[in-house]
Amino acid sequence: MKRTHTCGQLNRSHLGTPVRLSGWVHRIRDHGGVYFVDLRDRYGITQLVLNPEVSPQAHALASRLRAEYVISAWGAVVARPEGTVNTKLPTGEIEIKVDRLEILSEAKTPPFPISDDVQIGEDVRLKYRYLDLRRPYMHKNLILRHNVVLAARRYLSEEEGFIEVETPILTKSTPEGARDYLVPSRIEPGSFYALPQSPQLLKQLLMIANIDKYFQICRCFRDEDLRADRQPEFTQIDMEMSFVEQDDIFRVVEGLMRACFKAGLGLEIPTPFPRMSHADAADRYGTDKPDTRYEMLLQDVTDLVRESRYEVFRSTIEKGGVVKGIRLPGCARYSRKNTDDLAAFVSGYAVLGLSPIKVRADGFSSPLSKHFEPAVFEKLVREMGGTENDLLVLVAGPKKKVNEALGALRIRIATEERLIPEGRFDLFWVVDFPLFSYNEEEQRLDSEHHPFTSPAEADFHLLDTDPLKVRSSSYDLVLNGVEVGSGSVRIHNSEVQKKIFRLLKLTEEEIEQRFGFFTEALQYGTPPHAGIAPGLDRIIRIMAGADSIRDVIAFPKTQRASDAMSGSPSPVSDQQLRELHIKVVK
Repeated sequence: MKRTHTCGQLNRSHLGTPVRLSGWVHRIRDHGGVYFVDLRDRYGITQLVLNPEVSPQAHALASRLRAEYVISAWGAVVARPEGTVNTKLPTGEIEIKVDRLEILSEAKTPPFPISDDVQIGEDVRLKYRYLDLRRPYMHKNLILRHNVVLAARRYLSEEEGFIEVETPILTKSTPEGARDYLVPSRIEPGSFYALPQSPQLLKQLLMIANIDKYFQICRCFRDEDLRADRQPEFTQIDMEMSFVEQDDIFRVVEGLMRACFKAGLGLEIPTPFPRMSHADAADRYGTDKPDTRYEMLLQDVTDLVRESRYEVFRSTIEKGGVVKGIRLPGCARYSRKNTDDLAAFVSGYAVLGLSPIKVRADGFSSPLSKHFEPAVFEKLVREMGGTENDLLVLVAGPKKKVNEALGALRIRIATEERLIPEGRFDLFWVVDFPLFSYNEEEQRLDSEHHPFTSPAEADFHLLDTDPLKVRSSSYDLVLNGVEVGSGSVRIHNSEVQKKIFRLLKLTEEEIEQRFGFFTEALQYGTPPHAGIAPGLDRIIRIMAGADSIRDVIAFPKTQRASDAMSGSPSPVSDQQLRELHIKVVK
C-alpha cells in the first residue's frame, strides 16, 4: 500500500504509531536546515518534519521538493512542541518525524496556488480544471454533490420504492423548445440521432410499461445560449409515477428535498412547502420564480392614481394598463442620478418611466408633487407601507410589462442593498400555470411547459373556445428565486394528446413523423401518471452558495459551450466526415 492513513486522519491518539502517508506537497519551509512539509490529500493536511539527524536520506530529498510534488513518507507520529499547535487543523496537535521519503511524481509550477485564499480568473480555472479541483472549495462542492445524490438514491429507492432505469443517450429528435444536439448516423446516411433534452417521452413510456415508479440521475443536453444556471449538458433527478395526482408528487418531492438537505447540509427543511399560484407570483413578485426571502412586494395602485392630473398615468389606465409600485426600504437617500439610473433600468421593459416618491420626516419629495394632491401621497404611502427614509417607485404600462420591470428592479435593489438573508432556503411550489402562451412572432400557440402536460380538468371545455385561458396541471419547484424543478400531470389519452399537437399547429404528417410511436403507445392502456425533474446542478449551486453551476460540476463548459481544458468542440478529419456522409459548409 502507498499509505497507512490519510492526511486528515491522525491525532494525539496515534502518538508513537509508525505510519506511511502519501499526497501532494502543499507548502515547504526551511527552518535552520530542518524542513517542514505540509502534506495534503483529499482528507486534510499533515505536517512532516525532515531532520538530517533523524534521516539523512529524507532530508536530502526534501531539498528537491517543490509545491505539488507527489510524495510518500514513512515515520512516527509525535506531538508538536508546545507553542506550535495549529488549532485550525484536525491534525494540528501532531506531526510526522520522517524516517524515509520517496518522490512518486514531480510537478511543474502550477499556474495558480492550490488554495482558496487567492482570486483566480475563471478562464484559467477551467483551462487547468484538474488543478482547480484540488482546491478545498471545489472538493467541498463535489463532496456535497455526492452526498446529495446518495441521499436522493436512498430515499427514492429504499423509502419510496422507485426503480432506477437508464434511458438512451442516442434518441429521436423531438424538439421541446431548445435546439437539439444532433449526432449523425454512419449506418443510415442523412439521418441523425439527438442527445436527449430530457427523457420525457421515455419515462412516460416506462409508465405504460408498468414500471410504476421510475427515477434516474440523468444527463440532459440542450443547445441553447448559456447563463450562470445553464450548461449545454446538465444533470437532473428525473422521476415519474403512475396512478397519482399532483399532491402525490408534492409529497414525494418534499421528502426528497428534506433528505437531500439533511445529508448535504445537516439542515431540517420544514414540510409541506407553501404553494403560490402563477398569477399571484406574477402580480406580487413580478416573476413566476420569486425569491421569498425578502419583502418588497409589487402593489397595484391604479385606483389610487386614477383621478390624478398626471397624464402618463391617466392615459395608461384608459388604455387598459396599470400603475404599480414597490417600496424600497431605506432608499430615500438616493440621489437624482440614482433614481434616473433606476428609470433607465425599467425602461428596458417597455414601460412608461419610473416615478419616485421619497418619504421624509417632514413629508414627501417627488416629481409628482405638481400632479398629486397631498392626500394622494398620504394614501400611497399608507397603502404601500412606506415609512420614513423609504423610496416608493411607481411604474405605468401593460400589466405584464409592469410586473416584469418591477420584478427585475426588486431583485436588483435587494442584491445591491444586501437585503437577502444568507443561509436561508425558501422552497415552495408555483401552480396553475397557463397551458399555452401566444407566440406573437409566429402567430400561434406555444406550450408554456411542454406539449405532454395535461390541461387542468376544470378547463378542458375551453380548449376549443379560448385555449389561452386554459390552466395546466403543471407545477414548478422554486428555491430562493430559482426554478429548480418543473413537472406536470401528463396526458394519458391519445386523442387528447393529438388535440394538443393540433392546437400547436402541428400537421397530421408532423405528428406522425415526430410523435407517432408515442401516440400509438398511448393506445395500449396508459395509466394516469405525473412526474418532475429537479435540476441537480441548480440545487447544489444554491446549497453551496456558489455564484455559478460551473462551481459544482467537475468538468463544465464555458459561456461559449466549449471545454477550455480539452479544446472541444474541435474539427475532425475529412475521413471521419466522409464516413458520416457529411460536408462542412463554412
